[in-house]
Amino acid sequence: MQIGVIGLGRMGGNIVRRLARAGHSCVVYDADPAPGAALAREGATAAVSVEELVRTLAAPRTVWVMLPAGRITEQTIVELGGLMQAGDVVIDGGNTNFKDDVRRARELAPKGIKYLDVGTSGGVWGLQRGYCLMIGGDAETVTRLDPIFSALAPGLGSIERTKERASRKHGQALDPRAEQGYIHAGPVGAGHFVKMIHNGIEYGMMQAFAEGFDIMRNRASAKLPADERYDLNLADIAEVWRRGSVVTSWLLDLTASALAHDAHLEGFSGHVEDSGEGRWTIEAAIEEAVPADVLAASLFVRFRSRQDHTFAEKVLSAMRLGFGGHVEAPKK
Repeated sequence: MQIGVIGLGRMGGNIVRRLARAGHSCVVYDADPAPGAALAREGATAAVSVEELVRTLAAPRTVWVMLPAGRITEQTIVELGGLMQAGDVVIDGGNTNFKDDVRRARELAPKGIKYLDVGTSGGVWGLQRGYCLMIGGDAETVTRLDPIFSALAPGLGSIERTKERASRKHGQALDPRAEQGYIHAGPVGAGHFVKMIHNGIEYGMMQAFAEGFDIMRNRASAKLPADERYDLNLADIAEVWRRGSVVTSWLLDLTASALAHDAHLEGFSGHVEDSGEGRWTIEAAIEEAVPADVLAASLFVRFRSRQDHTFAEKVLSAMRLGFGGHVEAPKK
């Protein structure tokens, strides 16, 4: 299939590469011409403007927007709305608030332009590992673009299958695409809503690891009785936990890698940003009157980290760099 991709940063560029490897034709644009030129050398068609990108695509057009949430994404989708025609599709693969998706779809509908929101997880490793996709929008459009989504998704891989899926007798019908690493989550907004909760949970998981390693690090404190002090090797502990323990995870893999490289994480200050989804998750919990103690606390820790840093925040920073290439904000 042919697809346009706008935004060629850490994830956008690799999305293009993964699609190209699967035989799809990509027309690309970024405000910075350098990544587009690099992808053109790899076989993509680089456009010099959003208008040229739309003009280059054959109808019905599909354009994937992979930009930071906020004004730049909003402006780009408004521009696409003025350039595209009935039957065309706009996909937002960034971390947009699901309520903005609902509004945008409503605004584009009178023009006959379809809108899909695709929560995309995979970070800087997506080119090799594939991207976990949570898709919102009408079923017909999602099905038509399935070759795009299946190419980006990880596939079954080596992960053990959930046996109970085959023997399930009651409850909602199960989407067979889930085993391949992507799902149609529901109508517009559902994809980004599920991705938002995913990232909120991620905050809590990361915080649990960070606090645990901080507690172990401080067991050597001179304030403790001498016979209860332990100078623990955190890199070895992270490594042994990776192998058969119940807390095995990609986040633990990243922690083990960072600690093996530098046991003291000297390269990190512990200033931890939040990218929005954690806040939106708490807002959703408030709207639904659902207790979210752990997720709320993990968000507030990130706020506090910008004033006072601990080793736990260095662990958080190391994980964020590992999965998403997130570099700490410069000191002010």
